[in-house]
Amino acid sequence: MSGNLDPTDPIDDIALSWSRERPGTPIEGIGIVTRIWHAAKLLGEERRRVLAAAGADPATLDLLSVLRRNGPPYRLTTRALAERTMVTPGAISQRVARAERDGLVVRQPHDDGSRAVVVTLTPSGHELVERLVDEVLSREAALVAGLTPDQQAALTALLRALLADLHGALGVQPPSHVGTGDL
Repeated sequence: MSGNLDPTDPIDDIALSWSRERPGTPIEGIGIVTRIWHAAKLLGEERRRVLAAAGADPATLDLLSVLRRNGPPYRLTTRALAERTMVTPGAISQRVARAERDGLVVRQPHDDGSRAVVVTLTPSGHELVERLVDEVLSREAALVAGLTPDQQAALTALLRALLADLHGALGVQPPSHVGTGDL
């Protein structure tokens, strides 16, 4: 393994250092996990920057995106929102309250007579999510444009396989939607 590592690469140097200091230490994951972790940090920070410039945050984008992707009439129960955003009912309640205060959604009792609450995207919320999706996805497309289309497809396939293996190894069900900040 260490024969494929580049000592001038900071992440490879971490693996080489562990290998030198603790021979036999399993270093095979360092090059993958550390790079994914670093990429996720950079991409997350950039998404937050783009959203902040647009006057939003990842939690708001997540809520509005789930409603928008659901299609007309752009409404879901708070329970469905919590499941699709993979946050607790308390967290979704806070997100909905903030978005309602900002005029992006409205809450109302479910018309089936149950105690369920339905959240509906307002025209203002619809306009905002449309703008945010364009800004965020355009920026993210630009950030991966350094890879060729074939490289992007290969990386997507590899990450899909890695995530499937991780879900199996960790005993975690794959999400129906990616969590916070998902589009």
